Amino acid sequence: MVARRVALQTLLACALLALTGFWLYEISENPSNQLFGSTLVSGPADQRVVALTFDDGPNPPYTTAILEVLEREHVHATFFLVGRAVAAYPSIVRREVRDGDAIGNHSWSHAHLILMSPAQLSSSLARTDAAIYRATGAHTRIMRPPFGARDWLVLAQARRLGYTPVMWSVPLANDWEEPPPQTIADRIVPYVHDGAIIVLHDGNRGIVCANGHVPAKTCDRHSEIEATQLIIERLRREGYRFVTVPELLSLKGNATRTPAPGSE
Repeated sequence: MVARRVALQTLLACALLALTGFWLYEISENPSNQLFGSTLVSGPADQRVVALTFDDGPNPPYTTAILEVLEREHVHATFFLVGRAVAAYPSIVRREVRDGDAIGNHSWSHAHLILMSPAQLSSSLARTDAAIYRATGAHTRIMRPPFGARDWLVLAQARRLGYTPVMWSVPLANDWEEPPPQTIADRIVPYVHDGAIIVLHDGNRGIVCANGHVPAKTCDRHSEIEATQLIIERLRREGYRFVTVPELLSLKGNATRTPAPGSE
C-alpha cells in the first residue's frame, strides 16, 4: 500500500513538473511576454506604420522573388538572417542592403538559444554577424531569437553583444506549412494595428537546399511570394505605410521622448 502511494505521488510530481515545464516553455515563446526582459514587440500605437519582416533566409529563388515584389512596390522590409544561409548566399544579402531593406541576426543555425551556454549563444550570434559583415561590410544591431524562445540569459547576452531583441505583434500565420497565399494574408491582415510587426518566412531555419542533401520541398516558400504582394496591397488600402524595424525603433523612441519645456 505504501509503495503504491509513493508511486502515485511520484507520478503526480512528474506530471506537475511536466506541466510546469510546458507552461514555462509557452511563456518563453509568447512574443508579447516581457517577463525575461524588454523586447521590441511593436512600434508607436498612434502612427499608421507597419514593419514587414522575414525570417530564416536567405533562400533562393524564393527570397529573390520576394525582393522583386518589394522593389516593385517600393517597400522596405526587414530580413532576420540565419548565418549558415548568409554564408551560402552572400549576394542576396548584399541585394537586400542595396535595396534599402534592413537585416537582423537570427543565429547561426536556428537552434534554440535557451538550450545554449553563454559561450555557445555568443558564438552563434558572432558567427552570423561575421558572415553578414563579410557579405555587406555592415553590422546589424537587431536580433530575433529562433522560435521566439528566450529567457533572462538569452536576452542579457544579446544586449551584452549590443543587440535589441525584436519579437512581433501579429499572430504567426503558420506560413511555413505553405497554405495558399490568400490564407496567409487572411491570417495576418485582420490583426494588423498601428505600429505592428509582421513575421513571414522566406526560408526554413536557414537550411541550404542548394547543396542537394535535402529535398527541394524543404525550402519551398512559393506561397510567400504572392502572399507578400497581397499583404502589401491590402494594408496600403487601409492606409498603412511600411517601415523597417530600425525605422520603427526610431519612431517609437521619438514617440516616447518627453518634449522639452516650451517646445510644444
